[in-house]
Amino acid sequence: MVFMRFRPQFIFSSVPRSITKPRIPPTATLAAAAARRRHHTAAVATSMAATSEDALRRALAERQAAVDAQAEAVRALKAGGGASKADVDAAVEALKALKVEAGAAARRLQQAVGAGAGGAAREELRQAVVNTLERKLFYIPSFKIYRGVAGLYDYGPPGCRVKANVLSFWRQLLRIKDYGMCGLQHFVLEENMLEVDCPCVTPEIVLKASGHVEKFTDLMVKDEKTGTCYRADHLLKDFCKEKLEKDLTLPQEKADEFKRVLAILDDLSAEELGAKIKEYGIVAPDTKNPLSDPYPFNLMFQTSIGPTGLSVGYMRPETAQGIFVNFKDLYYYNGQKLPFAAAQIGQAFRNEISPRQGLLRVREFTLAEIEHFVDPEDKSHPKFVDVADLEFLMFPRELQLSGESAKLMKLGDAVSKGTVNNETLGYFIGRVYLFLTRLGIDKGRLRFRQHLPNEMAHYAADCWDAEIECSYGWIECVGIADRSAYDLRAHSEKSGVPLVAHEKFSKPREVEKLVIVPSKKDLGLAFKGSQKMVLEALEAMSEKEALEMKAALETKGETSFKVCTLGKDVVITKKMVSISMEKKLEHQRVFTPSVIEPSFGIGRIIYCLFEHSFYTRPSKSEEEQLNVFRFPPLVAPIKCTVFPLVKNQEFDDAAKVIAKALTTAGISHIIDTTAISIGRRYARTDEIGVPFAVTVDSTTNVTIRERDSKEQIRVDINEVASVVKQLTEGQSTWADVSAKYPAHVGPQGDQE
Repeated sequence: MVFMRFRPQFIFSSVPRSITKPRIPPTATLAAAAARRRHHTAAVATSMAATSEDALRRALAERQAAVDAQAEAVRALKAGGGASKADVDAAVEALKALKVEAGAAARRLQQAVGAGAGGAAREELRQAVVNTLERKLFYIPSFKIYRGVAGLYDYGPPGCRVKANVLSFWRQLLRIKDYGMCGLQHFVLEENMLEVDCPCVTPEIVLKASGHVEKFTDLMVKDEKTGTCYRADHLLKDFCKEKLEKDLTLPQEKADEFKRVLAILDDLSAEELGAKIKEYGIVAPDTKNPLSDPYPFNLMFQTSIGPTGLSVGYMRPETAQGIFVNFKDLYYYNGQKLPFAAAQIGQAFRNEISPRQGLLRVREFTLAEIEHFVDPEDKSHPKFVDVADLEFLMFPRELQLSGESAKLMKLGDAVSKGTVNNETLGYFIGRVYLFLTRLGIDKGRLRFRQHLPNEMAHYAADCWDAEIECSYGWIECVGIADRSAYDLRAHSEKSGVPLVAHEKFSKPREVEKLVIVPSKKDLGLAFKGSQKMVLEALEAMSEKEALEMKAALETKGETSFKVCTLGKDVVITKKMVSISMEKKLEHQRVFTPSVIEPSFGIGRIIYCLFEHSFYTRPSKSEEEQLNVFRFPPLVAPIKCTVFPLVKNQEFDDAAKVIAKALTTAGISHIIDTTAISIGRRYARTDEIGVPFAVTVDSTTNVTIRERDSKEQIRVDINEVASVVKQLTEGQSTWADVSAKYPAHVGPQGDQE
């Protein structure tokens, strides 16, 4: 700007728009755009898979042509009247055989494009998860009794607890050094991050400086009769996908065309999108009415500040801007030392045109963002060594452009080879990996995908997304970006307040500095409305680029200059910019810090966690499938349940003693004294992910049951709270306590 899956590993193609900063990618070459789409979505996981699908389409077309030819031959035999019955019967049998072959080819193609059993299975999976979540009140549509509002959801009691646990652990991320390569132990690292809490309502001038007012848009179309609005790119994408997945007789050239459209979809202008919608005859999905031409719609919720309505404001689309505008005070608070980091958890708002995909695309959501300010000349990190040996799936741009899949890489190797731009960026990639996997995200369905050049703003040094695969596809859940000094410079220019840092020298230094001075007047005359983008690109030049331009201007008087945000080269003349190297005696260095930004979409992470944690298992009678969430104790909404085995006053009193001890130990729990069987009570709490259950069948010792293995141990009643606390806080594993305490198999065993 996220989800995850079950045991079945599905690959899907729907990828929501970024949860992190608004990216307005420059125009890309068709090849780069196609490669990005081919790998950013998982519809075509590799070029080999695409080739396989093409071959299957050709095979089906050949078999269908054979069927048509044989059918014509049968008709000719019957019409001619001269053929024997045996000849006609033989021709009919041949036709039936060809139809069987064509049917088999169609099924293979269906499987390849995900329109057959695989598509039904992932939909069935999604429905099972969502139905369970809503029935157990993890989350529900907001304002349900009034038929709800699309893109708005309420978290119920267990959902609130899961969210609170995730955020609590995220705050530990500000301090935790490591989660242990061989276990759950970790120790404290003094990150000294500064947490802030800024208003949701943001003045317009702040978001003008950040670029949101001008650029934070999606292209929209309207039903010309009802006025219903749709995202133009979604309609075109859905049309092309449906044709590819369901029209198995689609000619190969048409299939290639639809794939090409999907590949370049993100780079189509409003005019190009409109032309495709008209060419394909796409109409409003609900009414089949004609659609308007696409036009930009700003995704921010606008409001007014104060009673006059003269001060325009917006509900913030992200939390980061509050940190940037407070940089000066935070820098002073931190003793005017770099590096330092500020963090914020808060609500963000985006007025999605047509929200869908549940918690993955909503209009109000929780972001947790870190802005790590660092000297642009020194992006090393002293704690990078703590994560350098981590190995996980990485998807650098080279693999994407060459048509390969994500590969396991050591983080240290990725940084040393320059795949990841710098140690600080690499450090946070490692920390994000540890955070997500400790929450319960499946390592095999988590990858870090590097942005392609056409996805990144011209000022960004490097950007990676933590993408998690779920029933909706690969979902961007965390963005980790080196945004250079763009944000602080933008706010410095707009506000007039220098947001800079200082490095004092022990003695004065003579330094040679590159000075780039664009002529706003001449740039304005030459480029009109594009002046700002050209100016920003000139100011963002590296020293090498600037000196090469200086040499070209001195020899030729003009030079060609690529402006990424315009997607084209422009001609710069000598009078448009002054470039020089000047020697100065300096007592200190004044510079604008770079910022490394990890931005977490909490709702997306939680939904992926729901899917990754969900599974079913048969009841003891095998007559039904029971739902289970395998939440790690860290995030489970309730850590423990207490069940008296039967209705008995002594057992009830013992349960109350255990509950009091659990409360004192700070362990969330519930007591269930209902008359239903103990097996049914286990199943009921398994369905909300409670990891441990205490069954009171004695007044002196009781059993503790582990949710996933269903194993039980017998523990003295006075030790229950300490054992459960060790398990829920990661001080001991189930294997540890199983080795220490006797196993129990008795009449109160699982009856599900």
